Amino acid sequence: MPGIETAEMIAQQRFVTARALLEGRADLRSYPHRYLAVHSHINVMGERVQSLLAAVEMVEQWGWELVSMVENERHVYAVMRRTTYRPAGVPQAG
Repeated sequence: MPGIETAEMIAQQRFVTARALLEGRADLRSYPHRYLAVHSHINVMGERVQSLLAAVEMVEQWGWELVSMVENERHVYAVMRRTTYRPAGVPQAG
């Protein structure tokens, strides 16, 4: 099994794999950006698209919303936007 995808790794790449999310190997708690791409490979039977959509539904529970989906011959991406975004260095209201 591949290792944990840390928030720092994800922030540098600006994407996370659907597989890592579904296997509990991705940590988005300190992800610093407002937008994130969730990535999966496409296969003939659509299984990867199904896993991508399952991952999208998972991160929606954590305050992300689907903005768009993009695909090419081999890859599909779901572009997500954090609904409660606070830029780094800005104190939380309260």
